[in-house]
Amino acid sequence: MCYDDVKTKKSSEDNVLKKKEKIFIAALLLLAGILSLLFSLTGRKESASIRICVDGEEYGIYSLSEDQVISIGDTNICEIKDGHVSMIEATCPDHLCMKQRPIDENGGTIVCLPNKVIIEGEKAADSDGSQPEIDAAT
Repeated sequence: MCYDDVKTKKSSEDNVLKKKEKIFIAALLLLAGILSLLFSLTGRKESASIRICVDGEEYGIYSLSEDQVISIGDTNICEIKDGHVSMIEATCPDHLCMKQRPIDENGGTIVCLPNKVIIEGEKAADSDGSQPEIDAAT
């Protein structure tokens, strides 16, 4: 066996190994794609919601997915429309609660101090019942 025969045999083994590696990598990518698709289809989230508290007591929890107008006692009226919540009517003298930015699925708070009304946005929990993700810590 001469040097050229050994060199040719070695390079053909390298090509076979490279083909096997390519097949293995392609199979892994295919498996990852299938698993990703399955998780995205089955991992549906519940809709985000708001919690309304009056004078420290919970008044109710409402989904952002359903458009509705909510009367909060005799003092305030909030509206859920297109996934956003805003205060549309209040009996307080300054109406600052009506000027606050709407709450959406990312959370937020609307406060009416004179009427002791707090509306808090809550992010949606995963379908397995776990708590919403914390995206920052202070």
